[in-house]
Amino acid sequence: MSDYKNLLIEKKGSAIVLTINREKAMNALNRETIKELVDFVGVHWYDPSFSVLIITGAGKAFVAGADISELKDLDTQGGIDLSSRGNWLFKGIQDFPKPVIAAVNGFALGGGCELALACDIRLASEKAKFGQPEVNLGIIPGYGGTQRLARLVGRGKAMQLILTGDMITAAEAYRIGLVDEVYPAEELLSKALEMANTISSKGPLAIRMAKECINRGLDMSLSSGLAFEKVNFGATCGSADGTEGCAAFLEKRKAEFKGK
Repeated sequence: MSDYKNLLIEKKGSAIVLTINREKAMNALNRETIKELVDFVGVHWYDPSFSVLIITGAGKAFVAGADISELKDLDTQGGIDLSSRGNWLFKGIQDFPKPVIAAVNGFALGGGCELALACDIRLASEKAKFGQPEVNLGIIPGYGGTQRLARLVGRGKAMQLILTGDMITAAEAYRIGLVDEVYPAEELLSKALEMANTISSKGPLAIRMAKECINRGLDMSLSSGLAFEKVNFGATCGSADGTEGCAAFLEKRKAEFKGK
């Protein structure tokens, strides 16, 4: 489905499964892989052929971090430029108009943990490991880790994980709210696809607007978030999908949503 060097793209039902495929490098995010991910997000932003994006990794890793060989010679401006590229990509994943599920199959460290944080839902294999070990290299997370992690698990736990550089298990990640579900390794992808199919059966306009309300509301005051929700609630009520969904419920039939 693609000519990418480091990405495998496979259509599975209503979902696209994007596999980061640098297995020998533990799927580390080098510049080339980031460039390919940026291209994928742009090309598929308005793609109507799928409803949910699932991101996973090849082999034993989800993404085991950035490519350290590309970090060692960076000066200050080079670091800022690299961080800008990563942040631009991960903001694109966060704002992607379709739900994005991270199927974390193995090591999600550094940039890999940050990639998972940028996704909407995080499912993990029992074998997955998470961490922000950048301080071990004398640097800090640069792709949103200091910001998204604290928003997800709280200030104290984010401080602990980032300042110690410790790696945690999938079970601990679930306990602190870093991941949403944990499954046996052999069930992870099927469970992600099952969730994707559930999401895909709902009104696509409502799914997109609900995601936007949640994401934007987190950066607003409660009163502003409620006002934004009100406007979008009205838009869904006035949509063809909203009319169809309510009619289908009352008529005890399956809704035929059009995304309008």
